[in-house]
This record gives sequence, C-alpha cells and structure tokens, in this order.
Amino acid sequence: MLKAVYVEQIREREWVESPFLVRDKIMAMAKNGKPYMTLKLVDRTGEVEGRVWDRVDEFARRFEKNDFIQVKGKASVYMGKMQLVIQDLNRVAEEQADLADYMPVSERAVEAMVAELRAKIAAMTDVHLKGLMEAFEADEQFMRGYVKAPAAKAMHHVYLGGLLEHSLAVASLAEDVAARYPGIHRDLLVTGALLHDIGKVEELTYARTFDYSDDGKLLGHIMLGVEMVEEKIRLLPDFPRSLATVVKHLLLSHHGQYEYGSPKRPKTMEAVILNFLDDLDSKINGVRTHIEREPDNASSWTGYHRLYDRYFFKDTPGGGEPSLAGPEKTQPIVEQAPAPVAASPAPEKKRPQDRDRGRKANFGFTLGDQLRGKSLDLFSADDDEKE
Repeated sequence: MLKAVYVEQIREREWVESPFLVRDKIMAMAKNGKPYMTLKLVDRTGEVEGRVWDRVDEFARRFEKNDFIQVKGKASVYMGKMQLVIQDLNRVAEEQADLADYMPVSERAVEAMVAELRAKIAAMTDVHLKGLMEAFEADEQFMRGYVKAPAAKAMHHVYLGGLLEHSLAVASLAEDVAARYPGIHRDLLVTGALLHDIGKVEELTYARTFDYSDDGKLLGHIMLGVEMVEEKIRLLPDFPRSLATVVKHLLLSHHGQYEYGSPKRPKTMEAVILNFLDDLDSKINGVRTHIEREPDNASSWTGYHRLYDRYFFKDTPGGGEPSLAGPEKTQPIVEQAPAPVAASPAPEKKRPQDRDRGRKANFGFTLGDQLRGKSLDLFSADDDEKE
C-alpha cells in the first residue's frame, strides 16, 4: 500500500487517509466512564499521536501494537502537538507495507558514516587501540547492527543509524578536545567515543519498532558493551591488560554518576571528558528533535518537554522579533524578607529520568553540581569503599 501522507506533511485541519505503523496502543477510560484509545503512529519522518473516541472496542479488535493500519481522521493541534482524531481504521497486511516508509532513518548516508569511521580508525597511532577498532570494523555481524541501531529508544538519535551517527559525533568532539588540551590520550578517548554505546546493538531491537531486547532489560548496554570489548581483546594476544582496563573503564563510567545508571564514576581524564561529550551530543540532538516535531507551532516557544521538564525558546519561523513571553503564566514578584542564614533550603524536587540512558534529563548537572559535597580526591579510600 502506497504511503499517501507522511507525518511531517500533516497540517492542522487536514483530512488524512494514509497507512502508519502502530508503535504503541493504549486503552484508557475518560472521566465520564467512556473508553478511548491513544495510539502512537509512526513513519520514517516522525511520530504523531492518534486518538480514537468512538467505536473504541470495535477498532481495538482490528489490530495490535506493531501492526500497520490505514487510518482516516482529521488533524488538529493540541498543546502544541499534532494529533489525528481517527474516524476509521483497518489493519494493513505486512506484505503490503514497505518498511522503508515507516522507520525513521538518519539523514546521513550509511556509506558516508562508515567511511568516516574507517578514517578515524586509520588516523590512530596507538597500534593496540587501532587493532581493537579494526577487529570491530572487520566483524560483519557487529557492523550490521552498528550501522542500523538507534542510539536510544526515546531520548536522542531515535532512528536507524542513530547509534553510529551519535558515536561519530562524540568521537569528533573528542578529537577537538584532545587537540585543545595537552596530555589527553587522543586515541584512547576516540576509542571510548566509538565504543561507549556499542552494547545498544544488542540492548535494543529495531527490526520494526524500537524496544528493548531481553538481554537489554536484564543486563543493559553498559554490561553488554564491556563483554563485547573483552571478547575482542581476547583475540588480540599482545593487548596490554592495563590498557584493556582503562578502555573498559570508559564504558563503565560514561554515564557519570551512580544515580544515572553508571557502575563506576569517571576516574581518568579521558573518562571525565567522555562523560560530558556523550551527554552534550545526546542533549543537543534531543532538543533539536523536540523543536522539529512542531512544524505547525508558530509560537516562539516549544511545547512542554516532559523528560526535560521545560519549554524551549526557539526562533519564530519567517524571522521577525520573537516574543519573549514564555508559555508559562507569569506571577507578580513579591518581595520577601531574606531567609535566616541558618535555615536549611527546601529539598530539590526530583526530575524525571531518562529511562533509555539511566540518567536524569535535567540540564543542571555541571561538573560543579556533580562534585558538590563530595571529596575532590578521585582516588580516596572512602570513594573506593562505596563502590
């Protein structure tokens, strides 16, 4: 069945008749006791929410999650996000659907990314790290997954090829940092950038929709990645054990803090840098994706981002002076007497967590935030005992 309308082409008030892939199917009950259904409908250009208010039970029996369905409905914008209010739907047989129409894909060509990967490996001067990367590049089964896997299920680079695109971006940032600061082991940092998320090749499933594999749910990509690195190192008899240890430390510590799902905190300069570069690239992509999902939002502000817990300011399409009025209601400023010095501050409200990465999505975690109240001795006995 030919794709008539893609998600990126949907405009408010238009009538839409086109097939989509059902990424999620949620049955719920309205306050009046009437059932309704919420769908996440996807194609290679993005995702749109579908709402079914009538004939809910009848429609629900026609399809399941991960099926293709032909929908008929009217587009509307609600809270800054596009929705389809579905009037009719029918399941589409898999053989009638072209998967290339339904899976989001990196804008970068696979061939170009693989060429960049090979160039970065060729530029390495450390014979052991270069040999390790060549072993991965020569593994055809691994490369099939590495070039296809997304970097996450929901937060960033959520498209085929996203893992390799993200890894190359972090590696390029690593090269920039190593060139700027003396004493950085460039090849070690680049190796960590290229390998830090390789466990996602096995953690995620990406044949039709993005989800977690059984191994991903039970072990996670950090554990899986370390196992993959250890397996390759065993094939390299001259690989120094000390070097193997610091390579694996990069993978084990790249989430930065225990509460972000990191088994170890960064304890080498290269590990500290990798943690921040990984976080930087993922958040840039996450915010950009959020902004691009609202082509019909003429406001200078995006809709609310639940995981980042904020709105984002953006330039108004077409130029002009953007309004500085935010989407949240402004409150009058009331002067208050300063609190006594001895008063304890109210505990900070916990923010939603990025479940795909095992870390908070809050942007406020600078190096100073992470070290506040902690010993500055990265190798203190107390720190080792905690781990």
